[in-house]
Amino acid sequence: MPFGLGRRSGVAVVEIHGAIGNQVKISAYSRIFDAVAQDKRHSALLLDIDSPGGSASGSEVLHRSIQRVAENKPVYAYVRGLGASGGYYLACAATKIYALPTAMVGSIGVIYFRPALEQLLSKIGVEFSVYKSGEFKDMTGFWRGPTDRESEKFQELINEVFDNFVAVVAQGRSLEEAKVREIATGELMTAQRGIGLGMVDQIGDFKDTLDAVAEAGGCKPLARFLRPGRSLSQRVFGRSNMARSGGLELINSLQRLMAGGIYYLEPGHLTGGEYGLNGSE
Repeated sequence: MPFGLGRRSGVAVVEIHGAIGNQVKISAYSRIFDAVAQDKRHSALLLDIDSPGGSASGSEVLHRSIQRVAENKPVYAYVRGLGASGGYYLACAATKIYALPTAMVGSIGVIYFRPALEQLLSKIGVEFSVYKSGEFKDMTGFWRGPTDRESEKFQELINEVFDNFVAVVAQGRSLEEAKVREIATGELMTAQRGIGLGMVDQIGDFKDTLDAVAEAGGCKPLARFLRPGRSLSQRVFGRSNMARSGGLELINSLQRLMAGGIYYLEPGHLTGGEYGLNGSE
């Protein structure tokens, strides 16, 4: 190898494919972004996004990590298929957002879900005895539905997290908060429509985005794909063997449903599908 060839500056490409907190592991991707921010071989960052969103807190962690990269290097986002909710939240940390005309963006909003198995448990003769220190200590419990006061508390919580989402979009896209609230109905829209609303900067594909961010970073459009390392079990047994474990996927899905949680997530992918929260890494 000629001297210096491996040290040419290029564009770090990080694929955000799948649900944030599931396929997109928070700690692993956060470390990648931290490395990009410090490595001089990466003159720019390209986020390749195809995600329905996911964990609200996980989206916040990664958004802040991307912002640290953007302090010193150009960051462009490319939405190839779906940039919804938390996926769009991450895109808002970028300087510019490119997307295919048929890509879907938006779904700006927050969803909280909790299982209520009261009727099922009563049918099989299971009862829970609960002793608590405060009125709302068990408000997330799956063994009963929420009271009216608890529902009010849940909505207050959702509103607070939603305000944070709106503020992030407004800042990232240089929009007035009032305008963001008008489009933050939770709906999805094409990137073509998103341009007129200030949600997307330009229609283009991966190469268009790579060329543009490389120019902004003053380097050649040399893509350096950065991905998390695979675990020992994945290296030994492979993805196909893990994917065939339907029982494990079912258990993971049930565990997530029982736990509930707050998500920046397009709800069509809540429990299944290509990006769903029950898939295995």
